[in-house]
Amino acid sequence: MIRVVLVDDQELVRTGLRMLAEHDGDIRVVGEADNGSSGVRAVRRHRPDVVLMDIRMPQQDGIAATRAILADPELDGISVLVLTTFDDEDDVFSAIRAGAAGYLLKDIAPDDLRRAIRSVADGDALLSPSITRTVMGAVAADSPAETRPELLSGLTDREREVLFRIGLGESNDAIGASLHISPATARTYVSRLLTKLPARDRSQLVILCYESGLIRPGSSEPDAQ
Repeated sequence: MIRVVLVDDQELVRTGLRMLAEHDGDIRVVGEADNGSSGVRAVRRHRPDVVLMDIRMPQQDGIAATRAILADPELDGISVLVLTTFDDEDDVFSAIRAGAAGYLLKDIAPDDLRRAIRSVADGDALLSPSITRTVMGAVAADSPAETRPELLSGLTDREREVLFRIGLGESNDAIGASLHISPATARTYVSRLLTKLPARDRSQLVILCYESGLIRPGSSEPDAQ
């Protein structure tokens, strides 16, 4: 059973999310909160697997709450999945920087929402291709002119290829198809990258693609280092 805490300032939204999340029986909402501060308290009380976090809320927003949850060593292993109405570039970038494992919009289909919860609970990060492009655009605008290729100095050629595909927003299945390897092998490479690089999840690997100079706007192949 996947345990979830909902954090959203609208009660009607929380009620709808609860019904959608619990539809198949393998996900259970164990707590709710209407702002970031009470959300952090609810997470500490219930210790869920996944937190569905809104961004714009009173008292404390979802970005600050995400940062507080993921910085607390006693809450290790809990993943935050941002679910919001807004795809504002600053919000997306701030959420990923704070450590969110995924960023979804509230117009997501119910089945996709449940798949996202399961994916994040299983240790994956989840960004739609459109959100990935937003993140990459924000990183490009925020990054200094000088990139840091040394960040990737310990990677093999194949690991760099996988990282590049992550930067394009590809899933493990898509990476496998692109590189002619199995999805399970792609997942193994992703795990290796998270061990070798200063990134806690797949979303932060996207950021590293830009910071290292591996990927640039319009890239179709890894940038030569």
